[in-house]
Amino acid sequence: MKNSSKVFVLDTNVLLHDYNCIYNFQENDIVIPIVVLEELDKFKRGNDILNFHARELTRELDKLSGDLLFTEGISLGAGRGKLYIETGKEFSHLVSESFPEKTPDHRILAIADYVREKNLNRKVVLITKDINLRMKAKSLGIQAQDYTTDKVTNVDSLYKGITTLENFDDELISRLYMEHKGIPIEEFNLQEEPHANQFFILKGTKSHALAIYDPFNRMISRVENQQAFGIEPRNAEQTFSVDVLTRPEIQLIALTGKAGTGKTLLALATALHQRKNYKQIFLARPIVALANRDLGFLPGDVKEKIEPFMQPLFDNLAVIRHKFSTQSKEYQKIEEMVKEEKLVITPLAYIRGRSLSNIFFIVDEAQNLTPHEVKTIITRAGEGTKLIFTGDIEQIDSPYLDIASNGLTYLSDKMKGEDIFAHVNLVKGERSYLAELASRLL
Repeated sequence: MKNSSKVFVLDTNVLLHDYNCIYNFQENDIVIPIVVLEELDKFKRGNDILNFHARELTRELDKLSGDLLFTEGISLGAGRGKLYIETGKEFSHLVSESFPEKTPDHRILAIADYVREKNLNRKVVLITKDINLRMKAKSLGIQAQDYTTDKVTNVDSLYKGITTLENFDDELISRLYMEHKGIPIEEFNLQEEPHANQFFILKGTKSHALAIYDPFNRMISRVENQQAFGIEPRNAEQTFSVDVLTRPEIQLIALTGKAGTGKTLLALATALHQRKNYKQIFLARPIVALANRDLGFLPGDVKEKIEPFMQPLFDNLAVIRHKFSTQSKEYQKIEEMVKEEKLVITPLAYIRGRSLSNIFFIVDEAQNLTPHEVKTIITRAGEGTKLIFTGDIEQIDSPYLDIASNGLTYLSDKMKGEDIFAHVNLVKGERSYLAELASRLL
């Protein structure tokens, strides 16, 4: 190992978060504890994205090693360090006195402690997304950090998709109502160029308007309130959401906001409204088991196990159903689409392997996805597919993600300004006064 570089010891959750992470440590060396390979082996079987990541990583390690031995260190390529796999080590006195139970986490700590003692002239850092494990490492005097390569650094100024302009020119607002094709961006004399598909709330002294910037024609045009399959927008953010969801040129959308703001409901309603333009509608969400436990602990067969996790999606469909009588053609159409699998509500893992061409694809609770998982979904989109990611970046169930590292935040930050992308942050809750009060105060 080179003396001038650092040594990074990687935890299992980092490799599952991003299976390409081994190439992101520049000239520094990487150590994967043998216990991490044991844990990865448990993830290899299954259809979830984590299972895919585990399989891809083991294939990559096999390809890298060939006939070489990990004990000698395997080069990760030009300008990069070497990769080592460190076998199990006896607990030092300090580790055994602090953590007598030989859990996988404690075995990783023992190996990190051994690597540190073996490399006293180099900085050794444990990389883990487990906050508690970082605290344990630091209590042993081992440097520990989060994996931050795909973290968004400017969360406080994260793009929301909507700008409010006060004391705006009433004459321009009046023209927006008359000129349906819009007004050239230059006439607005904005301080800076707006992002593609950015929305505006324009407030004059006598009038107001909702508007959107069209990057293709460099025009700002008025956004009109429109109904979608029985669902009527109740505020400006919902009006913007319906507008952008029904624009065929916008293929990728992020809808963020707290619970009860109508993100998923509006996405599903606009999907049904445009059902003739798509082969299928997929409404999916990742399953994050309670207390980070696997689904196997739940009683029943596979369908019964996943039903509690999918119920919120069926609840949204029920809201739309109840807008119509059971004899109406709209109600019958929903029933027919579900029966013929034109409308599919399912865990995200079960979508894997399906063709994503000409699909209206809604990914709910996207804040529980990693940036790499979001990228995997988007890169599988075929021709004619529209992708909508919804979620609340402040309500994350995954223990290894936060407001800066989740896939929804990453998507919103990296895609802003792209002409086929739009982001709407919904603020006002519309479920009930009680739900809004609880969301705000509790």
